[in-house]
Amino acid sequence: MTTESRRDAPAGRLYPDAARRPRTQTVGYYLSFIALGLVVASLGPTLPGLAGNTHSALREISLLFSARALGYLCGSVVSGRLYDRVGGHPLMAGVLAGMALMLVLAPLVSWLALLVALMFVLGTNEGALDVGANTLIVWVHGRAVGPYMNALHFFFGVGAFLSPVVVALALAWSGDIQWAYWTLALLLAPAALWLWRTPSPAAQRVQVAASGQVNSVLVALIMLFFFLYAGAEGAFGGWIFSYATGLRLADGPTAAYLTSTFWGALTVGRLLSIPLAARFSPRVILLADLLGGVLSMLLILTGSQSLALTWLGTAAFGLSMASIFPTTLALAERRMTITGQVTGWFFVGASLGGMFWPWLIGQLFDAIGPSITMLAITVDLVLSMALFAVLDAHAQRSALKPA
Repeated sequence: MTTESRRDAPAGRLYPDAARRPRTQTVGYYLSFIALGLVVASLGPTLPGLAGNTHSALREISLLFSARALGYLCGSVVSGRLYDRVGGHPLMAGVLAGMALMLVLAPLVSWLALLVALMFVLGTNEGALDVGANTLIVWVHGRAVGPYMNALHFFFGVGAFLSPVVVALALAWSGDIQWAYWTLALLLAPAALWLWRTPSPAAQRVQVAASGQVNSVLVALIMLFFFLYAGAEGAFGGWIFSYATGLRLADGPTAAYLTSTFWGALTVGRLLSIPLAARFSPRVILLADLLGGVLSMLLILTGSQSLALTWLGTAAFGLSMASIFPTTLALAERRMTITGQVTGWFFVGASLGGMFWPWLIGQLFDAIGPSITMLAITVDLVLSMALFAVLDAHAQRSALKPA
């Protein structure tokens, strides 16, 4: 056993069978991403309850989306260096404990400014957990990480699907979001305990070739594309609950299940995209995804008085959005040299989109009405299609790798 592995592992908790260690570590990352999905998808269904606790209008409470997204961005940027310097698993376990603490405190806060601060801290922990799982699973599996990475993001979808179900059951049982948040906090414990008791992989340093080329215009276009994509996904997942209840299409528990339908469809779509990616080019898949997203929005808009059509449109939208992020990364890899710095800029764009679009809808929700939710997302997707046309044309002209 190396000195490095002894340093990274909690004292007295080294796994005895080194051959089984990668499997045990991978289970920890899957559990952590279930936990991440549980937390990320919890804000939308509980937003009206948090607004009531803080005596805030929806326009004001929408600041929670921006605060959490800003925290997520900061946590993603800062935590990368930490994982290079300290044991990854104790750090991830601590992050999960921090997330659980924020969930325990959130429903008890009656001051909006303090709740915004709590959501910022929650976001920093979410970003750190996301970076940790994605980084450490690569350190464990190396070049064979492909299927494990796909499974990792599938388990995020599992957590995101279960989160609104937990909220709905808690609301139906207690009529208050307090028990929903406390139940979610308790569900983070298995991942934290598993990681704490499992040795960390040794930190690795990735060397970037000096000849690596970066197409700055293409990076900017993809960054903007992720800004629009993440905005649409975050706005829908965050506001579909308030949209359905605001139009009186559903009560609280039913609207929570509607939110769960979106995340469930997103999860199923990620599974379906694996074989599709082997048969179709990224350009074709992305075009189909964007068209599907627009058609889903039109279905919801035309069926604004029908819960059945809203449910159908929600499922279709989740399926359409599922593969956009990984497929865009695949398209970028075909057109340019990908470095860690480039990938970081992509996540900056996605984080900014997750801040801006849900916040914008919150500013307009009370003044215009719930319908602004789907109108804003439709505008976002139309802009995404126009930008994709520009992005694809530029990529074709300046490709550094054959498509």
